[in-house]
Amino acid sequence: MIASPKKTRARGGIRSCIRMRIPPASQNEAIEILASVAARIQADTRCLSTGIYRCLDDAGTIMLEEFWQCPEGILQHLRSDDYRRILLVLEMAIEPPDIRFDTIAQSSGIEVIKKARIADES
Repeated sequence: MIASPKKTRARGGIRSCIRMRIPPASQNEAIEILASVAARIQADTRCLSTGIYRCLDDAGTIMLEEFWQCPEGILQHLRSDDYRRILLVLEMAIEPPDIRFDTIAQSSGIEVIKKARIADES
C-alpha cells in the first residue's frame, strides 16, 4: 500500500476510486506508473490524499484512490497528462475496471464507533 494523506480526514469533496485487475506480468509496471502520478499530484493543494492498494484476496486487483477538495481540482486532474498515464494503466486491465466518483457531503471518525459502543452497552 502506498498512501499519502495530507489531512487526517476529508470533509466534503470528491473521492475517486478505480479498481482494476492487472495481469501478473504488468503489475509492477502499473504500480510504478500509478505511484509516480500519485507523487506528482500531491503537490496540488486541492488533492487531499492518494492511495494505491492491492487486494488481499486477489493479488491481481489494484485500487487507486484519490480524495479531492473540490470539483475543479479533479476536473483539471482528469484533463491532465498525469491522468493520461492512469488511462494507460487501465488499458493493461484484463477486464473492464470499476471506476467511481463519490461526492462526500460529510465525514466522521471514531466518534461514530464510540456512539455505537455506548448504545450497545445500554
